[in-house]
Amino acid sequence: MNLHHSRVSSHLLDRVSGWLKQSALNGDTLETIVTGFCERLAAAGLPLSRIHLSFSMLHPLYDALGFTWLRGQGMTVEGFRAGEDDDDSNRFLKSPYYYLLSNNLEHLRRQITPLTPNEFPIFEELKEMGTTDYIAFVQSFGEASGQGMIGSWATDAPGGFSDDIIEALLRVQNSLAVAAKMAVLGKLADNMLTTYLGTNAGKRVLSGQIRRGDGETIRAALVMADMRQSTMLAEKEGRQVYIDTLNEFFDAIATPFNREGGEILSFMGDGFLAVYPCGRHREPSQVAVHSAMTAVRQASARMTQLNAGRYKKGLGEIRYGIGLHVGNVMFGNVGLKDRLTFSAFGSAVNEVQRLQGLTKKFNSSIVASQSFAGYCGGDWETLGDEKLRGVRQKVTLLKPSEAHLQLDFAEAMQSKALETRSEAEQVMLLYRNSRKPQTRDLWNKLLQ
Repeated sequence: MNLHHSRVSSHLLDRVSGWLKQSALNGDTLETIVTGFCERLAAAGLPLSRIHLSFSMLHPLYDALGFTWLRGQGMTVEGFRAGEDDDDSNRFLKSPYYYLLSNNLEHLRRQITPLTPNEFPIFEELKEMGTTDYIAFVQSFGEASGQGMIGSWATDAPGGFSDDIIEALLRVQNSLAVAAKMAVLGKLADNMLTTYLGTNAGKRVLSGQIRRGDGETIRAALVMADMRQSTMLAEKEGRQVYIDTLNEFFDAIATPFNREGGEILSFMGDGFLAVYPCGRHREPSQVAVHSAMTAVRQASARMTQLNAGRYKKGLGEIRYGIGLHVGNVMFGNVGLKDRLTFSAFGSAVNEVQRLQGLTKKFNSSIVASQSFAGYCGGDWETLGDEKLRGVRQKVTLLKPSEAHLQLDFAEAMQSKALETRSEAEQVMLLYRNSRKPQTRDLWNKLLQ
């Protein structure tokens, strides 16, 4: 019996909808929900050969997640960084989704034969797959939600989709939207906390440490870095040039400190504080300090590379200072009862900040305390003894020798790996290019 002409089982579709609701309540990831949905929809007897689903994400770094399911081949996930690939933007501009958004339509259906004009480039691919019918759709998650879903259904069944099947697809589409919205909002909360607070602090807040005073005291290797002459740059070049330069600086110098056990706790103006938590014994302290020093070498090399590129463009050098220290840090919530920040504070934080400030006095881009250099080992040059405010005894300050700042082969490979995309970045599919206003405005219709 031809599957196309058989009726769709409402009982099996109800099972799919029930599974979606339970998955959403369980807090399953968007990928788990979408993959399970596609497989169960096919298992329920719907003659689907291809499903594409994309979900807009309110994320500081990315725009959308995209999934493509092919019968017998499973799910694939595509990803590109926002604003990075003009080819993706052009592909979207020539897609059925662009047509839907620009004409304020919810659905677009085209029955496809070898003689069907290639109205959209995707039709060439669909013809090669033997597709007979194609339906694209747009569905918002709500006027104020800021997220939405676009997608398409394709079949290779003779005669295409029957009205019975189209009705079934519209019904499960709504159930998917509800489940996906819950997954997107859950991921959004995690993304926002991780992006703005850092991985460790974000997990602490999500786990329930949300009251003023919640936190603990930890021992850590501390790194504080700062861009030099930023005020002069802002006054001379203007706001946008200053912001662009500051982001260039952070991309180059800060990235290594957010890996290998390190975490950037906060950005403060044109600087940042990073910590490498460790135990109170010598061995874990050495591990933390060595990781921090590896990041220092990588950051120094990346800054040299950045400044070389700026020199070729006729731009000025970006100078910086880095302070290095080891000590106990109080880590937790401070502020008002209804307005908190998750931060690190205490005498060790004050001391590493002063060490960073002394890079100006000693004309050295890196200044470390004796405790940091002692755990680190290697070749250091003594700068002198300095009285730090709040510290009774003078502190011996050191700077790494030129040889100590040279990357070995393994560190150089690790530094190069910082440029590759993370797993999270790989699953981001960009359907609009932020540099193209017409594309951005049309995608925003879905978000309204």
